Amino acid sequence: MMSKRNVLAVLSAAALSAVSLSTALPVAAQGSSTSADTAAPVELAGVKYPATVEVAGQKLGLNGAGIRYKAIFKVYTAGLYMNAKATTPEAILANTGPKRMHIQMLRDIDGEELGKLFTKGMEQNTTRDEFGRSINGVLRMSEIFVQKKKLKSGESFGVDYIPGTGTVIFVNGAVVPGEPIKEPEFFNALLKIWIGKSPADNSLKTALMGGSK
Repeated sequence: MMSKRNVLAVLSAAALSAVSLSTALPVAAQGSSTSADTAAPVELAGVKYPATVEVAGQKLGLNGAGIRYKAIFKVYTAGLYMNAKATTPEAILANTGPKRMHIQMLRDIDGEELGKLFTKGMEQNTTRDEFGRSINGVLRMSEIFVQKKKLKSGESFGVDYIPGTGTVIFVNGAVVPGEPIKEPEFFNALLKIWIGKSPADNSLKTALMGGSK
């Protein structure tokens, strides 16, 4: 039978071994997870949102995705990607890491009309000061949609926020030529169209925060 001293020695050695193993493993291997690790892919109206995407070299997880309805009609799907799960508007807006908002059209819409709707949505959900600081981005996005003329069903656009760089806009997966929108306020002002106090669609707001659609 093992003496008490020998038992204590074995337990002590095991504890030291466990500590060494814990500090040697990366955080993810120790059971901690980010939204990128735990997000599940989503399919809405035939549009697939993968569990993860990469923005600025960082893996982001799908925070939530949903459908924008106007009356009974499906207008577009939207998915929000972040580097950490957030379930409230405040948490989403406070996150200063990279983000992506991806929208895919489910029906044709006039580009100029869409630009006006987005501008109105930002005005309704920001203070005058916030909107003023975002105006360069507002004008740039409106110009992009006017030039596009029409977004057809199946077409998409995305908006990436990259810390230190600004906001980059994609249409059908291609980066829109020109400088990024550098004002950091713009991306959050844009997000408030969907998660602000007067969202475009309350059900979509809930879905983007990871709630039931």
